[in-house]
Amino acid sequence: MPLVVCPTPIGNLEDVTLRVLRELGEADLVLCEDTRRTRILLDRHGISAQLRSLHRHNEARRTAEVLPRLAAGERIALVSDAGLPGMNDPGARLVAAAIAGDLEVTVLPGPSAVETALVASGLVASRYVFLGYLPRTAAGLDRLWAEIGGWSCPVVAFESPRRLPASLASLAEAHPDRPVAVCRELTKRFEEIVRGSAAEVAERFRSAPKGEVTVVVGAGVGGEDAAAAEEAALAAVAELVAAGLPRRRAADVVSGLTGVARNSLYRGSL
Repeated sequence: MPLVVCPTPIGNLEDVTLRVLRELGEADLVLCEDTRRTRILLDRHGISAQLRSLHRHNEARRTAEVLPRLAAGERIALVSDAGLPGMNDPGARLVAAAIAGDLEVTVLPGPSAVETALVASGLVASRYVFLGYLPRTAAGLDRLWAEIGGWSCPVVAFESPRRLPASLASLAEAHPDRPVAVCRELTKRFEEIVRGSAAEVAERFRSAPKGEVTVVVGAGVGGEDAAAAEEAALAAVAELVAAGLPRRRAADVVSGLTGVARNSLYRGSL
């Protein structure tokens, strides 16, 4: 029997799928980040289940306990407080261990704050980058804004409401005209989506809001030009490598001439 990874609502409890409800009801054990929050979801839909916690503090120990039960044929469901387990939430270690042990793993589709915020932002592109939570320090933010300066795709990240004003102010200082959307309390009663330039949105959130926050940073004006510049820079790296220059040295040289990030050139040329 498989380990079934079950996405749960990011806010509105009606957003759970019928398949997830069936799996939770049929599971021999439901592993959840917080048993109290999962109990609210189960009670809302009239489901009785055995719950056991799996969170970042006990994931290693719980994984060791659960693997023999999976191997013995028990059906175990895995949920987090909201969204898909393993995506910036506990669960990745258990999934990896089950796969390594040749145990069946089934992942069900469902709610995601990342994709919901991205579409709601109006900044959708053919690709995007998910960063998890934004860096906590000013220096970390500065490095991130410098890195994404030439990216031609939107960036999605979670942020603490308490740290949001400082993070937006830092972004506005680095890229004041970059399009941004702050998505707060998605799918909940007081859902709010604020769109504008980084400078405008930073002004709107000079004080900390309430609730869960997802931030989308667009590619900005000239994103396609940046993509073309990076492509040309990668071609230059390839030519230098073909001529005998070590790859890392080639990336250093082209980065110095073009301003494209050295790490991006090195990784992109592999």
